[in-house]
Formats: sequence, structure tokens, C-alpha cells
Amino acid sequence: MIPAPRPPLPPFTAATARQKVQAAEDAWNSRDPDRIALAYTPDTEWRNRSEFLNGRPAVIEFLRRKWTRELDYRLRKELWAFGDDRIAVRFEYEWHDANGQWFRSYGNENWEFDAPGYMRARYASINDVMITEAERKFRWERPAPAA
Repeated sequence: MIPAPRPPLPPFTAATARQKVQAAEDAWNSRDPDRIALAYTPDTEWRNRSEFLNGRPAVIEFLRRKWTRELDYRLRKELWAFGDDRIAVRFEYEWHDANGQWFRSYGNENWEFDAPGYMRARYASINDVMITEAERKFRWERPAPAA
């Protein structure tokens, strides 16, 4: 079965790469693993920190675990560079643990897309920095995660 296109499609321009990055930011801020996983190929390959994942089910499980640890997650992504079927992003997000300790996580992602616009590879390097509640930058109101 040929998947329905997921625009914007490669080859990317600066404008369409920014659209792809904004769509990813919006999806991740939803904290809805099922919604997020639909942006990836069924056999997507990931490296997230030191964890290696393959396939949408592994992505969904990873994201569910992530958001049981990383509470009140808020993310910003920024286009760093792009090519025909690749996008590089830098990002930062804030979250707190179950004890109320806040963190800001900084990172870079390298993305590769197939022709219909699904991400077939995502490689992320991330570092966490402890911050105080007063140091938070991302304070917008957000809807509750999907049930």
C-alpha cells in the first residue's frame, strides 16, 4: 500500500522545511504518542540519546515512557539546516520530574524523509540542565494531553 502524502514533501525549500519543523513542534507539544508516530515511516529508525528504536510501535512506547518522567513538557524547535530530503533541527524543552525539579533539555536532531514526506530516520543528541522554576522560559498554557 502506498502511503498518503504527508506534506510538505521533499525536496524541501526553506519555507517547507520550516513548515515541517513547526508541524513537529506542534505534534510533540500535544504529548500524544499515537499522533506523533503517524509522522514516521512504519519502519522508522531512531537514536534518542543512547536509546535505539525501530518502528512506530517502539516510538509510541518510548514516548509514553518519556512523558511519565518528563512532566509539564514544553518544546521549541528551530530549523538549523536542510537539504532535499533532510532537515537538521536544534531544540530546547522544559520539564520537571516527579519531585518537582525542573530541567531544560537542549539538543540537535537530524531527520531524513521518504518521498511521501514521512520521517524514516531521526537521530537526536540531548543534554539536560537543572533549572529552578523561576528560570523557566516556556510558560504558555497548553491543552491537557489526549486521553
